[in-house]
Amino acid sequence: MAYHRLLLKISGESLAGDSNRGIDPAVADAFASTVARLSEKGHEVALVVGGGNFWRGRSSGDMDRVAADRIGMLATVMNSVAMAEALSRQGIEVRLMTAVPMPTVGEPCDGITAKRYLREGCVVVFAGGTGNPFFSTDSAAALRASEIEADVILKATLVDGVYDKDPKTNADAVLFKELTFDEVLEHRLGVMDATAAALCRDYGQKVIVFNIADRENILRAAAGEPIGTLVR
Repeated sequence: MAYHRLLLKISGESLAGDSNRGIDPAVADAFASTVARLSEKGHEVALVVGGGNFWRGRSSGDMDRVAADRIGMLATVMNSVAMAEALSRQGIEVRLMTAVPMPTVGEPCDGITAKRYLREGCVVVFAGGTGNPFFSTDSAAALRASEIEADVILKATLVDGVYDKDPKTNADAVLFKELTFDEVLEHRLGVMDATAAALCRDYGQKVIVFNIADRENILRAAAGEPIGTLVR
């Protein structure tokens, strides 16, 4: 295998399916099945899920930013509970860790403990973002990947990778096969927010950005097949 320990980052919107809101149980089950196949192949898998299917901070109007971000963190917890349950029904040992203290829901985020769980064959689901406002779930993925010393972050998106411009509105958009984080930051490319990109750069993380429409792409990316965009 190309990447032994990996962190899979999926958006909250991807869990909503065709409804665009909430959680589609069939979609959660499909993701869980794919993660189960990763585990069967010997990969150690951690998971970070966004919260956009329940809440988008940029749509919060005049609400205080801290309050809006706290709601967003709770949205990621709901998605993480759903994914943990779907994984459990696949027969996978799951550990849910949350950056927002919720002792009846999950244990506190701790990189050392998470690495032990991964070595034991458990899938670790990280909820609650970073536990702080002003940070996205991309930043949470970069932070958790660094803590567990992941070989790669697999960032599942709705496009085939990173383009020089929005491919949905520009027919001539060019797909990058490989980039550096310095290039991402300099040209403000839509891979992830600047905080997450800088954290990945400073701690030597690799990120593969690919299209989640075909869930087999998760397996391909984990195996090192040349899909999407590699950022390092």
